[in-house]
Amino acid sequence: MPRGQKNIPKRKMEPDPIYGSTLLTKFINNVMEDGKKTIAQKNVYNALDIIKEKGMDPIATFEKALDTIAPKQEVRAKRVGGAAYQVPMEVRGVRKISLSIRWLLEAARKKPNSEFKTFSQKLAAEIISAVNNEGEAIRKRDSVHKMADANKAFAHFRF
Repeated sequence: MPRGQKNIPKRKMEPDPIYGSTLLTKFINNVMEDGKKTIAQKNVYNALDIIKEKGMDPIATFEKALDTIAPKQEVRAKRVGGAAYQVPMEVRGVRKISLSIRWLLEAARKKPNSEFKTFSQKLAAEIISAVNNEGEAIRKRDSVHKMADANKAFAHFRF
């Protein structure tokens, strides 16, 4: 550990009240805007209800979607001898989850209002399309993988 840094423990998150999932709590906290958690919860639970109506298990579908979106590799800038190289690196567990949550929400928020009326419908549609390995979040993951693949020549700068 570099000098001057302390080892700060991770905060424990309470599982959400309906499904008992800490991952869902983390997701709801990311959906939340301006500290309005009840609105975020309502939107997420409505999206999970829409998934349930389609005959799928909501939590299993949600977790599978995040797992599908999660990137295996990404590029990181590394300075070597005055030049910055895009070095492909493996993505660690916590970062994988936070990236997949971010990309899923980004994709859901980008969906046009003409197709879907509410955010819950947009979110449910994006989760279902991610499970089927399609949609905007999957495209984002694929572009990150392509970038890492294209820069494999600089992999020896990893360490």
